[in-house]
Amino acid sequence: MKSIWGKPVCEDLGELVDPVRTALVVIDIQNDFVHPDGYYGQIGKDLSQMQEILPRVVALLEGARQAGVMVIWVQQTLLPNARADSPSWLRRRTRGTMPPEWTLEGSWGEDFIAPLRPRPGEPIVKKHRSSAFVGTSLDLLLRSNEIESLVLTGVVTQGCVESTGRDATFHDYYVVLVRDCVGTIDRELHAASMICQSTRYDFADSEAILAEWARAGARTPLRAGAR
Repeated sequence: MKSIWGKPVCEDLGELVDPVRTALVVIDIQNDFVHPDGYYGQIGKDLSQMQEILPRVVALLEGARQAGVMVIWVQQTLLPNARADSPSWLRRRTRGTMPPEWTLEGSWGEDFIAPLRPRPGEPIVKKHRSSAFVGTSLDLLLRSNEIESLVLTGVVTQGCVESTGRDATFHDYYVVLVRDCVGTIDRELHAASMICQSTRYDFADSEAILAEWARAGARTPLRAGAR
């Protein structure tokens, strides 16, 4: 830690991803976005980058669990008949067409893609906007568990990942974006988003984070069980 105006501030990756006060946030890795039979796959979007990150996300998830890091799942959910969509949000979503029927509540498309599945006790935060903080209990959940730092992974880079990362900084959390565990349907948009995000918070490779968690070891049973 370093001191700035008398306040302790994280200085290196080990401090930023300390298992005791870090949560791994898995964003929108759902069938409709990532599975070939999902919405994006059926309309011909390029799923290759999102498919490529899946093994690394699996490894990161297992490392987090072994180290006792809190795991939070973020799930994009649409309600039937656009019940959670305002007129302005519908305009943004439709761009002059009918609203896309993806991740409908209770559908296969809303579910997380195998083998990325929540374990009992791992919170699922359902969201209706791009940011996982808007209209959800995420901030309350994090503060109730004394979380100060978020490790972000998921899809899509320029959408829900970037929106959640920026919002997290506005809510005064440290953010570490796992650069090899985020993806989207357009590699040019991915590259542009990564440039923008790199000016706002820290990036790290999954292997570097896993190494820090391995060095830190598991939390105490009481602390891990409380999460």
